[in-house]
Amino acid sequence: MKTKSVLGGVAALAAASLLLSGCGRADDAGEGPSEAITLDDGPATGTITVWAMGAEGEALPDFVKAFEKENPDVTIKVTPIPWDAAHNKIQTAIAGGNTPDIAMMGTTWMADFGDAFATVPEGIPVDGFFDGASSTTRIGDRVAGVPWYVDTRVLYYRTDIAEKAGWTQAPTSWDELAQMASDMQTKGGATWGMRLPAGNDSFQGAMWMPWSAGAELTDGDGWTLDTPEMKAGFDYYESFFTSGIADPDVDTSPGATEAEFVDGTAPMVVEGPFLRGQLEAVGGEGFADKYTTAVLPADKGSVSFSGGANLVVFDGSDNASSAWKLVDWLSQPETQASFFEATGDLPAATAAWDEPAVAGDDSIATFGTQLETAKAPPVTTSWVQVAAKGDQALEALRRGTGSVSEVLKTLQGEADSIGLD
Repeated sequence: MKTKSVLGGVAALAAASLLLSGCGRADDAGEGPSEAITLDDGPATGTITVWAMGAEGEALPDFVKAFEKENPDVTIKVTPIPWDAAHNKIQTAIAGGNTPDIAMMGTTWMADFGDAFATVPEGIPVDGFFDGASSTTRIGDRVAGVPWYVDTRVLYYRTDIAEKAGWTQAPTSWDELAQMASDMQTKGGATWGMRLPAGNDSFQGAMWMPWSAGAELTDGDGWTLDTPEMKAGFDYYESFFTSGIADPDVDTSPGATEAEFVDGTAPMVVEGPFLRGQLEAVGGEGFADKYTTAVLPADKGSVSFSGGANLVVFDGSDNASSAWKLVDWLSQPETQASFFEATGDLPAATAAWDEPAVAGDDSIATFGTQLETAKAPPVTTSWVQVAAKGDQALEALRRGTGSVSEVLKTLQGEADSIGLD
């Protein structure tokens, strides 16, 4: 399996989400999207323009040749776009009325441009995808996109260091995770037992803890950040620092996570599928035999983050019918399984995980299991602002400059001021 594309796509998506601070919904969306079109049964025709970012934009031109072969009267023009330019380019295109027919859209960007997306027409299934991925396609009371590929976070740990510390199986509960991390530090020779999220996107990266404790980010009307469940999650987060298991001054520079994992400084981390390719590059041949992955240890449940990208068609597309037929083809389980073979992107369609190309790859089985319960942040333009405040809250917990109760009370007030838009 090729892992470079996952690194270029999913990891770039996470980095690109930082660009959204201060960016809001497109102001020129007019009166909102028109009613969903009705698809016919004929083949796709004409020219379909597509914008895609990162490694997906590089892989798509060759991949869609199969669709062109099935639909000989269609031409697909794919424009690859660098992640760091994509948000502004899409915003400018909407303002100028120069959008493509289809765009790859990061799940955290759906709310920013949602008013410019067409509603998914009847005839294109919007079920059959992981729930976390499906939740990101809903704008208000309509479905405005189709899940394409997904990302989630699981536990990575060094099996060689764990065995030295007396552990031969993955931890399944929070108590076991904390004990295993402590043992890898005191008995396994690691400097730190576990690496926890810090810096930008740390709040999103740590949400698996409160989610697993039963917390929700919103109740539909507002933010719910100062709750017993949220407190339980971040009490657990804080405990790794107060007990000295995790480094409060953790290096957040690019490459630090894999470097510390490979040299054994911090032999446990919660990360996405893209880390596998990075570990292969840093650790070299044979390093894959020194670690494994496991679903996140559970409290009330085992709940991780769901990210990735959707496919959207812009409202007013000149070739909407054919564009939706291409989206439909790209969302089919067998097509997503083939795209996984080409790029390493994890399929959003659950049935794709039964296809031989996916089911036969044992290295991603953990991610498939974790995706069954993974959650996405709410589709709202204010999420990035609230998450940035959450990053500051976690900084206070790492530094010991505020209690969990204090920082959550402050965070709730800040989120209430920002609003749920």
